[in-house]
This record gives sequence, structure tokens and C-alpha cells, in this order.
Amino acid sequence: MEKRRERIAREHAFIEYHPLLDDSGRLRLAVKDNIDMKGEVTTAGSAYLARTAAPATRDAPLLKIVRERHVPIVGKTNMTEFAVTVSGENRHFGTPRNRFDGRHEVIPGGSSSGSAVAVKTGMADVAFGTDTAGSIRVPAACCGVYGLKTTFGLVPLQGVFPISPKYLDTVGPLARDIDHLVKGMALLQRGFESRYDEARAEKPSAKQIRIGRLYLDGTDPAIDKAIDQTLAARHFKVVTLPATFKRQWEQAQKDGKVVAAVDAWLHDREYNDKKGVSFLTKAVFALGEVQYHTSYAGALKRRAQWQHTLRDVFKQVDFIAVPTLQSLPPKFPFWGSSIVFELRVFDMQNTVAVNYAGNPALAIPVSLPSHKKVVPVTSLQLIGRPRSEAALLNAGRLIESKS
Repeated sequence: MEKRRERIAREHAFIEYHPLLDDSGRLRLAVKDNIDMKGEVTTAGSAYLARTAAPATRDAPLLKIVRERHVPIVGKTNMTEFAVTVSGENRHFGTPRNRFDGRHEVIPGGSSSGSAVAVKTGMADVAFGTDTAGSIRVPAACCGVYGLKTTFGLVPLQGVFPISPKYLDTVGPLARDIDHLVKGMALLQRGFESRYDEARAEKPSAKQIRIGRLYLDGTDPAIDKAIDQTLAARHFKVVTLPATFKRQWEQAQKDGKVVAAVDAWLHDREYNDKKGVSFLTKAVFALGEVQYHTSYAGALKRRAQWQHTLRDVFKQVDFIAVPTLQSLPPKFPFWGSSIVFELRVFDMQNTVAVNYAGNPALAIPVSLPSHKKVVPVTSLQLIGRPRSEAALLNAGRLIESKS
């Protein structure tokens, strides 16, 4: 039966899969299943919504360019339920199998797990994901692909299942290389190809680009070494950011996590008592409810100051470089995920402070020195000024080029 429906859509990367019947060389797009597509049920990775929701009556506006250009959509990608957990596990639709370690044991990362696996396995050239606290960059890091978190507000959020639409939610592309990431951005923002060409012309060499390097406690030394070696080999101008900025970053990470958890509860708590909603999802909602009463107001109050801090840093540098993850992606526990495991993975990611500010950021695969690592690649995160997506991808091109 179509090779067991393409081996269950290459082991759970897709919830709905519609492969092209011809080999025409057209760009193949996959869309995360929290984005409305006319005529399709938007499950948001949930058994409850898969059973009860009606098909979408219209496309999310972010698909307008896709439809105008007749780009084929090969399916809706799998994800963690309601996009609120971070390991990538989905017990209802099946957890996307991350082949990166050769043994399918490490996490795919969430919540855009299916989108990352789809491009890694070659089932799609570009996949759209969403990123509230790292949900594009973390699976990109876990699966060894590129992922771009866009500036907050750049891509319209109507028709996207909400977590934090007022503060954190964004949509962006994942792809196996920078060229396809550019093609993905061109489907989300009109005129992006021209902006990218201008960025390439303005900064054709890494020697013209200043990067502020942020070192964080708890990072695997091999990951820091791999990132430093990569930046040095490409001849970027690298400066170490001060300890004062590190402390501000750490506070922003804490505050961003609070906003993410509380907003998940505020926007999606109607599903808390629904049959089929997982215990993990309910645990996240419970955490958000507690933090709403204890930490939310203070976290929101400090947001403007953090944005001001970043603006000051970007007067001195073009980008900030930091590992996407502080360690290599872990294996799932034998018994599967738990709230303790999800919080452990959440604490590994250096992504939340970026969403808290609203800036764009790019996850870039970087080779690790040979230390018998199970996963041969780690991930460098480059953070830019608001609406600097074209310049970020140009910097990513220079890193990718190895010249």
C-alpha cells in the first residue's frame, strides 16, 4: 500500500502527506499542522482537535504567496501537542524519528519536530514552522538543519494556533541549506529575494561583519570550541560580550519562559479538561497558571528594558553568536518523556530570550571536533536586529560556504 504510505510518512514527520506524483523539480513545501490550510483539519498535534475540529474554511494569510506561486504543499507536519512541549514527543500521531544519530534515539526537538525531520529526510525542500520559545531553532539544532525565527510581527499570525500571539509567536522556515531558507522566506515576505541580494552586496565578506560572542555557564566546552573555530575560520570580527550582558540575558531567559508558559495557559486552557489532551500538556498549563499569579506581571514589565539592552548591543556589533543548545540533544528516556525531562530540555535551549525581545535568529549547523560524539554536528545561533532576516541569511551563507 504505497510502501506502507511512504513508511508512515517517513516515520511520523507528517500528519497528512501528499507526495508529488511527478519529478518536475518544483520546490516542495511542508506546513506545520498548527497553520490553517483550507479544507484540512488543523490538529495542532492534538488527538482532541483531530477528533473534534472542523476543516479550516480558509488558508492562513501567510500562505498567500505560496498559493499565488502555485507552490506544491506536500503535507502537514507533525508537532508536539498545542506546541507547548519541547522534546518533540507526540504519543498520538507518533514521535518524528530523528535519524541524526544513526539509531533514532535522540529527540527531534519541539515543537516543530515534523518540519525539521521532513527537510532532514528530504521529504520537503522547505518546511514552515512556528517559534514561540525556540520551536524552530531547537528542532533545527537537534536534526542538523537550518531554521530561521523571524522578527515578531513580520509574518501574520491569523490562522495560526495561538500560544503567545501578543508577545512571542512567530512563523519561519526550516531547510537543509541557506539557499532553500531564502526560498522559504520569499514565500513569507514579498521582495525578500531582493533584500537578500542587497545584503550580499553590502557585506560580501565575513571580515566586514562584527559578531558579539556570548558565553554562557553550563555549555558543553566542545560546543563552544566548535562555534569559536567556525567563526575564526570564516574571519568574522568577533568580540566577547561582557558579564553584565550575560546576566541580563539570563534574566531575559527566565522572564521569557514565564511569558511562554503563562500565555500557553491563557490562550489554550479551554482544552485542559478535554478527553485526549496529554498529561504533559496539562502539566504545562498548570505551571502557567501558577506563574500567572506569581511572576507574569514582573516578566512583562522587564521586557522593554531587555529590548533596550539589545538595541544598545547592536550599536556595537552586527550579530550575537551563542549556541542554540547548551549540550547535544539527549536521548529519550526508556519510559518516554515526562515533565521533568521536558523542563530539562527547556533549560538546555538558549532561545527564549530572543523571542522575549522579538528579534530574529538563525540556527546554523556547525561541525563538532571529533570526540566520538554520537551527533556529529552542533548548532550556532546568530541573533540580529529586528527585520534583519536578509542580513542574517547572508551571514549564514558565509558560515556555510567554508571559505
